Amino acid sequence: RTEKRAHRGGLFSVRGLIRFQLRFPVSPRVMSAPVGQLAVDEYGNPFIILEEQAKKKRLSGLDAHKANILAAKAVSDSVRSSMGPRGMDKMVVGPDGDVTVTNDGATILEKMDVNHQIAKLLVELSKSQDHEIGDGTTGVVVMAGALLEKSLDLIEKGIHPLRIATGFEKACEVAVKKVEEIAKVIDIQADDRAALRKAASTALGSKVVSSRKDQLAKISVDAVLAVCDLQRKDVNFDLIKVEGKVGGKLEDTCLIQGIVVDKDFSHPQMPKSVKDAKMAILTCPFEPPKPKTKHKLDIRSGEDYKKLYEHEQKYFRDQIKLIQDSGANLVICQWGFDDEANHLLFQNKLPAVRWVGGVELELIAIATGGRIVPRFEELTADKLGKAGLVREVTFGTMKEQMLIIEECGSSKAVTVLVRGGNQMVVDEAKRCLHDANCCVRNLIRDPRVVPGGGASEMAASLAVLSAADKEQTMDQYSMKAFASALDVVPMALAENSGLQGIAEMAKVKAVQENTGNAWHGVDCMQTGTTDMWEQNVYEACASKSSQLRLATQVVKMILKIDDVITSGDVIDE
Repeated sequence: RTEKRAHRGGLFSVRGLIRFQLRFPVSPRVMSAPVGQLAVDEYGNPFIILEEQAKKKRLSGLDAHKANILAAKAVSDSVRSSMGPRGMDKMVVGPDGDVTVTNDGATILEKMDVNHQIAKLLVELSKSQDHEIGDGTTGVVVMAGALLEKSLDLIEKGIHPLRIATGFEKACEVAVKKVEEIAKVIDIQADDRAALRKAASTALGSKVVSSRKDQLAKISVDAVLAVCDLQRKDVNFDLIKVEGKVGGKLEDTCLIQGIVVDKDFSHPQMPKSVKDAKMAILTCPFEPPKPKTKHKLDIRSGEDYKKLYEHEQKYFRDQIKLIQDSGANLVICQWGFDDEANHLLFQNKLPAVRWVGGVELELIAIATGGRIVPRFEELTADKLGKAGLVREVTFGTMKEQMLIIEECGSSKAVTVLVRGGNQMVVDEAKRCLHDANCCVRNLIRDPRVVPGGGASEMAASLAVLSAADKEQTMDQYSMKAFASALDVVPMALAENSGLQGIAEMAKVKAVQENTGNAWHGVDCMQTGTTDMWEQNVYEACASKSSQLRLATQVVKMILKIDDVITSGDVIDE
């Protein structure tokens, strides 16, 4: 007789369990162990809920909203103090002991070990802003945290989360429209590109390198304009290489109209500079071919050894002859070669560079107009890369060498060589230059600028409040909450600068309302004027619009989650 030992959903039936125990007796200790919880289905049949199901925890309704919002707010608060020109830096120690000191919101959140799923959404939010715009990663997270905090107050008052999300959407459109209204169009070429330099300086003002922001802003603008296509309003960042070298001062950072490769010539007696270089770019090893199967060679006499040696030398001579026949006077190889090949290259007056990485090899090929050649037999004159000058430079007392390829024939590739006292400064300077480059690129694409210093947020807040007063539906409450959340950004800027947050924001807001000029913001640097245009503090309009839209979308998604089913330890954390 067959026994029905399993019930629907994979749960054991009580009757089947009793029969199983009668047929196969088990020890009393096992019998007394708790098997699970007893329950009854809709037909009155009892069944046991196993322990795996009991381990799951569930949050629903208001508890789920509170847990989600508090987790996201914790992430937002962690980066709030790093906003603005007087913002503090964060030191993040990785699991391997590697230390990162940075002010960049995206980098801080990326390096943090975040486990909560909702908190991870804010990390993804900062990454989205970084990938799309490149700047404003801290502001977008702070704004999302402020919106969630205000929405929690509305939920506790009994307003449905979806009504809050709808109001936020309406308020966001009003805010974006206001930001676009107060934007000014700049002439990026006027006055020796002064407007681009000022915008890049604003992006660099809150970073570690703020003491040298004018110099780095000029480097950033020159680098972007060297590679951009003004007709298509497009910038290829692959042609801007940022290379760091520890040692020297931050002031020694320079822009090189060419490519810097962290290698040197393979032989110490090779010439240190090559003019009118015609370079063979090779991915094939400079050595005789090796059989792919296992092999053994017995040499029993001196004559056999001489034959083998001559055969090997013939390979080297043929390879060098193919290079010389193509007209090349410089060899750049992805692989290494032994001392014998190196000596033969030196004898034939062919300077060579070995162990060049694949990415650098591609960049050299793009910049010089050369082709990457996989076999010596395919090397021809039309596949050679051309450059005006290839020179080797030495740094410091340790004789560290780097190669500089200048006056490239085909492209306008440039390199920014960053110097600094230690590796952390060099890494942070690289991140700062990336932000500045992105800011300049955004202005080339869309030359509209909006004020910094929290002026845009305060102007948008006033506009949203005005729109909320005209709103007849329930959405007016969430629109007012949105306006209140926008005020968190200027308050954070004021607090980080050592000012009274609420008092400073209220004072500047009153100036905006009385004068009708939306360019008045928080005077973080205590210059004596709140006009951001006079202070030259402004950023791309696209960046501010993206911040508002991305933050609202993420908040809307978090508000729609009302049930969290997960393992107990995650909720306990």
